Amino acid sequence: MKAVIQRVSEASVEVDGAVVGAIGKGFLVLLGVEKGDGEADAAYLARKVAALRIFSDDAGKMNLALGDVGGQALVVSQFTLAADTSRGNRPAFDAAAPPEEGQRLYGAFVSGLATAGIKVATGVFGAHMKVRLVNDGPVTIIIDTRPKSEV
Repeated sequence: MKAVIQRVSEASVEVDGAVVGAIGKGFLVLLGVEKGDGEADAAYLARKVAALRIFSDDAGKMNLALGDVGGQALVVSQFTLAADTSRGNRPAFDAAAPPEEGQRLYGAFVSGLATAGIKVATGVFGAHMKVRLVNDGPVTIIIDTRPKSEV
């Protein structure tokens, strides 16, 4: 499971011209689920994202987590994070989990964040979405639940 976490001052996602999720200060999380990912990956990643200390404290040091600053999370499914670009110029998405599995684990991740006390907004799984954000910093972190030796 892969997540691209962007620290934002605001973010929203739109489907068919309507805003379906929006947050103020917090994280925009682009979440990719791959074949072989499971509940343990979703739970680990939710705990890791909720505890990620990338907000500045009074000394200007990245030392505060989402809950410490009253932040929210906007979680958007993104199967393209499973892209294989090793051959040619057209990415292959064979590593992406099947839609049913991806949606189930996406839901498990969202539930894990909510259980950690984070207010969560979401996009629409599998829909064509327009994502808007104001990246604060910019700060962008990538987390992959697979050990580097497997990547």
